Amino acid sequence: MVETRWGDHNGGASNPYLPKHVMTMITDHDAYIAAAPEAFRPSLERLRSILARTLPDAEEMVAYNMPGFAIGSTVVASYAAFSRQCGLYVLASAIADHAEGIAAAGLKATKTGVTFTPRRPIPDDLVERLVRSSRQDAGA
Repeated sequence: MVETRWGDHNGGASNPYLPKHVMTMITDHDAYIAAAPEAFRPSLERLRSILARTLPDAEEMVAYNMPGFAIGSTVVASYAAFSRQCGLYVLASAIADHAEGIAAAGLKATKTGVTFTPRRPIPDDLVERLVRSSRQDAGA
């Protein structure tokens, strides 16, 4: 389900994943992907599939208007679409553990995420390594 409103939400915090003029409260992965920029939808579907396959016992959830996968109360991985790129988010230790692989793929990383585009996608095997590492580091 998608609830679309003009303006901002969440006590004034705007949604960084969608155009500023449309703020959307997302309640599931399908709705999030449908609301994302069209060019990013195939990348998000692919990422969702890899995460589901890599974390078969995880539950799909949405927190802070971002879809993710949780085991118990621990969010192991999540993803997002922005105006110019997509991101995969895992625990900071997983990013640090795989910094060389991220750099070798020509991708940029923050403390907890890796950004990519359809032109320069994140490799499937790197997603799997990051998610497995995040899960292990979370003790989930």
